[in-house]
Amino acid sequence: MDKPSLYEIRVEGHLTDRWTDWFEGLAIRNEPKGETTLSGLIIDQAALFGVLTKIHALNLTLISVYRLSPPE
Repeated sequence: MDKPSLYEIRVEGHLTDRWTDWFEGLAIRNEPKGETTLSGLIIDQAALFGVLTKIHALNLTLISVYRLSPPE
């Protein structure tokens, strides 16, 4: 994967919008059931692993990772 793709990543817990810059500009949406959805364009697999590393560093529980659009 060397082309940008849209992703939706779900984690347990709620995050505030102040984390948007740290998560490389991904949109942060808090869901009613105590989950947060991070969504947006991720430029390549290295950037995806960077986001997942940040989730791990915050000790958040990863629920799912979905690629919404394949590389063009």
